Amino acid sequence: MLWASAVGTAIEWYDFYLYSTAAALVLGPLFFPSQSPAAETLAAFATYAAGFVARPLGGLIIGHFGDRLGRKAMLVTTLMTMGLATTAIGLLPTHDQIGIWAPVLLVTLRVLQGIGIGGEWGGAILLAAENAPAHRRGWFTSWPQTGFPAGFLAGTLAFGAASWLPRDAFLTWGWRIPFLASLLLIAVGLIVRLGLTETPAFQQVKTTGNTASIPLLQAIRANPRVMLTGTVAALGHGITVTIFTVYLLNSTTKTGVDDTTVLTGLMIAAALQCGTVPLAGYLSDRIGRRRVLITGYALAATAIFPGLFWLPDGNELVTVGTYVLAMSLGHGAVYGTLAAFLAERFPAETRYSALSATYQLGSTISSFGPLAAAAMTTATGSPLPTLALFLVINAAAALAVLATPSHPTSPDSAPTTASASGHQ
Repeated sequence: MLWASAVGTAIEWYDFYLYSTAAALVLGPLFFPSQSPAAETLAAFATYAAGFVARPLGGLIIGHFGDRLGRKAMLVTTLMTMGLATTAIGLLPTHDQIGIWAPVLLVTLRVLQGIGIGGEWGGAILLAAENAPAHRRGWFTSWPQTGFPAGFLAGTLAFGAASWLPRDAFLTWGWRIPFLASLLLIAVGLIVRLGLTETPAFQQVKTTGNTASIPLLQAIRANPRVMLTGTVAALGHGITVTIFTVYLLNSTTKTGVDDTTVLTGLMIAAALQCGTVPLAGYLSDRIGRRRVLITGYALAATAIFPGLFWLPDGNELVTVGTYVLAMSLGHGAVYGTLAAFLAERFPAETRYSALSATYQLGSTISSFGPLAAAAMTTATGSPLPTLALFLVINAAAALAVLATPSHPTSPDSAPTTASASGHQ
C-alpha cells in the first residue's frame, strides 16, 4: 500500500514539476516569443501558475467523487489525466509553427495537469492515512510525500540529461523527450494502482450510509478554522518550492550561471529529500507535528538569504548548500509532516474534499510567487521585496500551525482517538 501510494505520486509529480523546469529554461522563447526577455519570463511563469490555479478545481471535482465513490477510482483517474496531458505537451508545435495556438494549447494542457495533481494528492495521502495505525500516521503519510522529491528528481534528471545536447538540438527536440517519457510511466502507475483496495475508513462510511451529499460544503460548515489555518500552512510549504525551484532557477541562469550548476544543486537536494521527508514523518510521530513543521519553516526562511544574494555568483558549493538547506531540510520537514497534520483534522465522510481543497488552495496561492518575485525585481532592481515576501509567508505559516485546533478528529480507521491525539 505504501509502495503503491509512493510510486503513483512520484509519477504525477514528475509530470507536474517537469513543466516547472521547462518554464524556467525553455518555454518562454519557444511559446511566448518577445523582444523583451523579461516579458518572456513573465509569460512562462504565468502559464506555470495556471497549473496551480487549476489545482483547487481538481481538488474540488476529484475530492467530491472521492468522498462519494471511493479513493481508488479517483487515483486511477488522476494518473491518466496527468500522464496524457504531459505527453501531449511533448508533442506540441511551437509559436513559430502554429502561432497563437501554441501558447493556447500549452495553457490548456497545463490546466489539465493542475486538475490531475489537484485530485491526486488528497487521494494518495488518504490511502496511507486511512490504513495507518494512529501512532505511526506521520510515518505512513510521509511515504506518498516522498513522491514529490522522487518525481522532481526524475524530472530534473531528465531535463539535465537533455540539456547536455547542443543548444539548437535541445530547443528543437531535446526538451520534448522528458515529456514523452511520461507515456511509459503511465503504464507502470496503472499496473500498481489497479491492484489497490478501498481504505477501511471509506468502507465504513459506505457501510453506515454517512456519505455526505456535498462533502466540501459540509467540511466548511464544520471546520472553517482548520481549513483557513491549513491553507496558510500549505502556502508556507508551496512558496519554498516555487521560489527555489522556479524563480531562483530562472533568475540565476539569466545572470550567466550555467544551467547544469543549478540543476545539480536541485538534484542533490531532491535526492536527499527522499530521506528527510520520511524522517520528518517519523519525528512528527515522536515529538509532535507542530515542532517539526515550525522547524521546517524556519530552515526555509534561513535559506532565502543565500538563495537571493549568493546563488548568482555561480559557486557550486554554495548552490548545493542552499538547495539542501531549503529543499532537503526546510521543505522536507514541512512536507513530511503536513499530510498527517491536515488529514487528522477532518472526518472520513468529508476528508478527501476538505484535505484537497485546503492544501491545493494554499499551493495555488504560492504558485504566484515566481511571478510576483520577477515583477518586483524588474520594478525595483532589488531582491529585497522578494526576501520580505518569503519571510512574511513563512512566519504566517508557522503561526497558522500554532493556531490550528489542538484536538483533531482522528481518522476513523485509527484504533482509538486517545492514541491519535497523543501524538500531536
